Amino acid sequence: MFRVGLTGGIAAGKSVALDRFAELGACVIDADVLAREAVSPGTVGLEEVVEAFGDGVLAPDGSLDRARLGTIVFGDDEARRRLNGIVHPEVRRLSAEREALVAARDPRAVVVHDIPLLVETGQAESFHLVAVVVAPEDVRLQRLVTSRGMSEDEARARIAAQATDVERVSVADVTLDGSGTPEALRAEVDALWERVVRETAEELA
Repeated sequence: MFRVGLTGGIAAGKSVALDRFAELGACVIDADVLAREAVSPGTVGLEEVVEAFGDGVLAPDGSLDRARLGTIVFGDDEARRRLNGIVHPEVRRLSAEREALVAARDPRAVVVHDIPLLVETGQAESFHLVAVVVAPEDVRLQRLVTSRGMSEDEARARIAAQATDVERVSVADVTLDGSGTPEALRAEVDALWERVVRETAEELA
């Protein structure tokens, strides 16, 4: 099994790259999806979040009110650290479970872990290859404002809350240019896929 860690700043184009990996045959494990699962109703994760932040973070149906929680932790480093301390261990556990199932089915599988906070959580050394999707900040700002309806101030704050491109690139084995068209980025993923398939075959041989 070949493990790829995929990351990139918000609006850099990571979702385009991830979708292409899936189309090519990779098993995709999305950390954001697992993060939601980790605090779904009935989980220990949700109980711990409520214990840490109070019943006010619950929606009327008992699920997590993610928007309400976001207003509490965004801009509050200590609160965000507390939340991460609850969610990240659960995400890693769920990720390991899914990866084990994939490995049992197919030892030649390529598993791509989509981890927005790969650098922030210190996971770069966990993968055979780390791929970082990069795009200039002005391009990302425009995408956040035009495509996601954010104000410029909100978009800048979202970007500032993440690792810098310099920090991400410092752990990258491969960088993928997300500043252009989706077609151009998919072509870069195709080239990387050929390399990964080849290295996987060599490893098994």
